[in-house]
This record gives sequence, structure tokens and C-alpha cells, in this order.
Amino acid sequence: MSALRRIKSVEQSIADTDEPSTRLRKDLTWWDLTVFGVSVVIGAGIFTITASTAGNLTGPAISIAFVIAAVACGLAALCYAEFASTVPVAGSAYTFSYATFGEFAAWIIGWDLILEFAVASAVVAKGWSSYLGTVFGFGGGIADVGGLAVDWGALLIIALVTVLLVIGTKLSAHFSLAITIIKVSVVLLVVIVGAFYIKAANYTPFIPPNEAGEGASGADQSLFSLLTGAAGSHYGWYGVLAGASIVFFAFIGFDVVATTAEETRDPQRDVPRGILASLGIVTVLYVAVSVVLSGMVSYTVLRDAPDGHANLATAFEANGVHWAAKVISIGALAGLTTVVIVLMLGQTRVLFAMSRDGLLPRQLAVTGGHGTPVRITVIVGVLVAIAASVFPMGRLEEMVNIGTLFAFVLVSAGVIALRRTRPDLPRGFRVPWVPVLPIAAILACLWLMLNLTGLTWIRFLMWMAIGVVVYMLYGRRHSVLANRDVATV
Repeated sequence: MSALRRIKSVEQSIADTDEPSTRLRKDLTWWDLTVFGVSVVIGAGIFTITASTAGNLTGPAISIAFVIAAVACGLAALCYAEFASTVPVAGSAYTFSYATFGEFAAWIIGWDLILEFAVASAVVAKGWSSYLGTVFGFGGGIADVGGLAVDWGALLIIALVTVLLVIGTKLSAHFSLAITIIKVSVVLLVVIVGAFYIKAANYTPFIPPNEAGEGASGADQSLFSLLTGAAGSHYGWYGVLAGASIVFFAFIGFDVVATTAEETRDPQRDVPRGILASLGIVTVLYVAVSVVLSGMVSYTVLRDAPDGHANLATAFEANGVHWAAKVISIGALAGLTTVVIVLMLGQTRVLFAMSRDGLLPRQLAVTGGHGTPVRITVIVGVLVAIAASVFPMGRLEEMVNIGTLFAFVLVSAGVIALRRTRPDLPRGFRVPWVPVLPIAAILACLWLMLNLTGLTWIRFLMWMAIGVVVYMLYGRRHSVLANRDVATV
């Protein structure tokens, strides 16, 4: 059991970043990190999840759901900021856990992040493909290849992003900035134009009465409503809480900023700034959009949208503003482009850190002439491209939520643990009110996890069980830290 609790010291983690063959280039500033954060957080979520959640779960109280999700993210963001300023190394929650809870916990969270980023990248790439069809007037980027439906649109965006990430992180940041300006402009346009069509009557009832509803019973309802014997998680406070767990997907991404700490010029100062600035910007935009959306149309219009797929364009079309649908589609396409970039960046950096530690093949951690992990980037690009272009994604976005929340719980707990075990470490940012605030972050994240569906929990536990088997068969025996300890005995 002691082998499973091997702790890699903060000093050793930082020292490993100087290995010539696995060194990442330090090109990024706090502004680059803020752009990364905003570019990945403002994605399809604001254009699609907002409307569908308001129609099916929360009603006009969608703004409350966003505030609840934002509070949980904000608490976790403070913990990420302290860790990233203390351990400015690639890998984010994986690296933080290695320094506090030991190797096995680090592997578990790393395996969890692999799921989070891979599924999110594939889901978003398929969304990008569908919006590509909307913008250019065809039925989505699907082609029949030998009887197999291949999503060539998803394949296209993954290939483009892979090339950008191989060439360099700084170039990706510049590209993300240009696209982010477009999509933020579209979000502001939605808020300004939509405000002229707000009707006070649409805010009543603000929290519709709870009802069972199709698809919200059994294992497909929130775990909390299931445990408490509720009729379901459609509307009422159960719906608001379930909605907060769903719209949480729209906030995912600020944690990716922490994965780039090793590539930041002044990580102790810039990483906390980038994390908190990006989260603050998107929270204001999200709440504004949700308030305007709820005032433009009754939640029943969103609930009864064709095929149950309401989005922001639904509200504008209901008010006769048909040109807005095309503008929103362009904003969504731009938004999804940068989301795929930053998600794949986070995926490659977590795998890079795990490979450098020997828990995955060390050869994958070798960096190329551009100071990027070329091998890992290409492998991730190929695997995500296959998943996104061939396999149906279904409702796997909830898998991303539960994986992210689990990471937030460990990072928040890690702040408390590292304060006790290493109070001497220099910290560029310190979470206030420790341990009260980290404990609040843990409880908030666990609460959101309870409001995800039982089916999501089953899938998550199956994935984690596979991860334990992989660690026992490979990671434990090839760990660099384990072999280093043996060599010094």
C-alpha cells in the first residue's frame, strides 16, 4: 500500500520540467491564459444548453442554475489558482494530487481527466460539424464511406487543431484570441438585441411546479431526486438543482488554464489571474444571456421545440428575428472551434505529465523542435478524430461534468492537505479562509455530482475501474518515482 501512496515532492515536480528532452517552451502571459479560459468556456453551452435546460428542467429560473454552477466553479477556481501558483507544472489536477495524496490518487485523477477531455473534445467536434452545416446551408458534415456514416466535419476540425497544437501553443493562443473576439461579440449581440423583446409575463412562474416528465425517472433522473423519492427532476427546485449540474458543462474549461502553468512566463502571478479573470468574464455573460432568454419567450416554447432541441435561435425566431439564427450559428461555430483547441491542449498536457512520470510510456513525453509534445498531440488527434467522426456521442456530456467535478473535489481537498504538510512552500496566490472555503468547494461540487443521473454515475465508475486495472498492470511497475526510490536504496 505504501507504493500506492508515493508522493512526488513539489521540488521534484518542478525540477523535472528542466529535462531537455521533455521541456516545454515558456511563451504564455496572463492575457494568453485569460483568452484560453474564455475561449474554452464560452462554447456551444451558451448557445444550446441554456435554452434546452430552461425548457426541460428549470423554466425561467435558469439564471439561478447558472449562479449555483458559477459559485461552485468559483470556489474550485480559487483552489486551482493556489495550486497552480505553487506547483507551476503541466498536468493540472494530476500533478497537484501527486504532490499531496500520492501516486495512486494522481493516476486516478489523471485517468479521470483523460475521460473528461477526450469525451468533451469528441462531443464538441460533432457539434462543430453540425453548426458548419447550418452556417453553409447543408445537412451537416456526414458522408457515407463504405456503409459507415463518417462525420467529416468533426474530422476536419480535429485535424486543424492537431496541426495548430503541434506548431506551437503561442500560435494557438493567437488563433484563439481572434475567434474569441467573434464569439464574444455574438453573445453581446444576443444580450443587446434580445433585451428589446423581453416580456415580464414570461418570467411567471419563475420556478414552475415539479413534475415527473418523460425521461426524468428511474436511473435517468438526478441521483438526488432518486434518493429522496421525488417524482422526477423536471421543474421545481429539483429541476433547478439538476439544471445547475447540466449548465455546469457550460463553465468547463477554466481548469484547463492550470494545465498550461509550465508554459507560462510568470506562473505564480499569471495563472491565478488567468483563471479568475476568465471565470469572472464568462459568469457575467452567462447570467445576462439566461435572463434575456427567459424574458424573450415562455419556457413552454423552449420545451416544445421541434425534436426537443431548443437553442438561442429558437427564442429569436419566436419573436420574428430570423436573421439572428444565422448570426448565432456563426457564433456557435466560432465558439466550438476554440473549445476544441483548448480541450485538446489540456488533454495532451495531462498525458504529457503522466508519461514524463512513467505512468504511461516515457517515449510519449518527448518534445519536438517547437517545444510541444508532438507524439502525444498526434496520437490524441487521431483517437479523438476516430471517436468524433465515427461513434455517436449521445448524452456523454454528463460524463464530462462528473469527471470535472471529481477533479475539483480532489484539488480543493489538496489545498487543505498541502497547507498542513508543506506550509513553508512559496505561494503566488493563497486561498482565503482555509479550510472553510475549500470545504465549501468540496461540498458544492459533491452536491452537483448528486444531481447528475444515476446512469452517468454507473458509466463513470466503470471507467474508473478500468483505470485501476491499467495502473496495476503498467503504471505501478514503470513509475519513474518508484524506480528512482529503488535506485537510491
